[in-house]
Amino acid sequence: MKGEIQNKFAEPEQCPVRNVLDRIGDKWSMLVLLLLEEKGLLRFNEIDKHIATISQKMLSVTLKGLQADGLVKRTIYPQVPPKVEYELTELGQTLIPHLNILVEWAKNNMSKIEASRLQYKS
Repeated sequence: MKGEIQNKFAEPEQCPVRNVLDRIGDKWSMLVLLLLEEKGLLRFNEIDKHIATISQKMLSVTLKGLQADGLVKRTIYPQVPPKVEYELTELGQTLIPHLNILVEWAKNNMSKIEASRLQYKS
């Protein structure tokens, strides 16, 4: 059994869990996904304003990664100045309930985690 588990998760490129968590487990991706779910269609600067602590470069990198994975759709309107909007794709929308479960778990357990961290430091 142990060997099966080790083989199952050994190769990052072949492991769906590691592959997905590498993308959404970074500092910003979940926040962007949850924001787009809450607010719907948003422009780059609107996302930037809602997540004030993210740099524009990091937001750009995050959006490109989410777009590459098919979780976020980018629409460019040919006008001057150019207008670009972001929204969740159908695939991205299917991820939201799972993220919401994690958010709820984090809310319910944050005090225990903080207490454990304090105890660990001692």
